[in-house]
Amino acid sequence: MNFDKAFELLIGSEGGYTCDTRDNGNWTGGRPGVGTLKGTKYGISAYSYPTVDIKNLTLAEAKSLNRRDFWNPLRLDELPESIRFDLYDLAFNTSAPGQPDQAVKILQRALGVTVDGKLGPKTLAAAQAMDGQMLDKRLSAQRLLFLTDLKPSQWEAFGRGWVRRIANNLMND
Repeated sequence: MNFDKAFELLIGSEGGYTCDTRDNGNWTGGRPGVGTLKGTKYGISAYSYPTVDIKNLTLAEAKSLNRRDFWNPLRLDELPESIRFDLYDLAFNTSAPGQPDQAVKILQRALGVTVDGKLGPKTLAAAQAMDGQMLDKRLSAQRLLFLTDLKPSQWEAFGRGWVRRIANNLMND
């Protein structure tokens, strides 16, 4: 899967403008009531991009930010095609722009390699060596385990949607 197709799929999950007061990402301070409530559009959040005019963000601008801050830092063109979208989607939900360390840690747990959050040669080699279907399955399992460790308030507000998102990803792989 290439970036254009992955972005198209991601936008299918992310959608348009939302401004849910319970969502950490909608606030420039990263917590409800902290900073300015600016919302999220095309998955671009006020917390991650506090200087971006979220409400007036164009799809082309969101795509450019996605390639620069998620796809490229994850070196997705070098990873097995079987996990490209799922890892991209995972990073989009768990990692700061340009710093995919949380997503990489989840990938490393799926691979059974040292968990350091750095996508180096050992992680890349382990990903290339593992059967693609097995790796995708293990990555999704580790993502679900990660979600179960979130704060109860986050889980109550958004857990059902996150699990549905992972289930949809699995059905569309």
